Amino acid sequence: MGIRRVVAISGSHSVSSKTVALVDAVLRELTSADIECEHVAVRELNPVALLSADFGDESLTSFLRMVGHAHGLIIATPIYKASFTGLLKAALDILPQFAFAGKVVMPLGTGGSLAHVLALDYGLRPVIQSMGARHIVQSHFVVEGDFSKDDQRINVDDPRWSGLRHACTNFLHSLTDDGRAAMLGHPRPAA
Repeated sequence: MGIRRVVAISGSHSVSSKTVALVDAVLRELTSADIECEHVAVRELNPVALLSADFGDESLTSFLRMVGHAHGLIIATPIYKASFTGLLKAALDILPQFAFAGKVVMPLGTGGSLAHVLALDYGLRPVIQSMGARHIVQSHFVVEGDFSKDDQRINVDDPRWSGLRHACTNFLHSLTDDGRAAMLGHPRPAA
């Protein structure tokens, strides 16, 4: 496999959140497989520019450029009140309608209990699909209780995290060198 580029977009409000720890673990796994990775924490984008869709702002143009050049995307969010965060929604709203055309997408979520596990498939997956993704791998949800009290760092080689390792493997296998794959998913509108 040639060099592939993956961008992780996290909608967490906190630098030290469990969602960020989850994204970091996945990115470490992908980097070890020679995937070029970038992490966009939506909280670091200019909030005024984000909410007013000011595309003259460098943080937004950089974000749009990263998503546009990615082969795969990781969309990660804590789940609050049975939905993904408003912060993530604001970031998805500024992207072009078919920004995910030709891309593989991996939805990730964290939450307080398994009661929120379906929020990824019923709330986030339809949004991702409407943005033209060519393939959405099985989402992965982590309950806060799965994290160690002493250390939030995730080691995907630990048997406790075998589900996450499996999700990473599926995502890796979905990325391909075949240039025709970029044409799969919703057709891109003529520019």
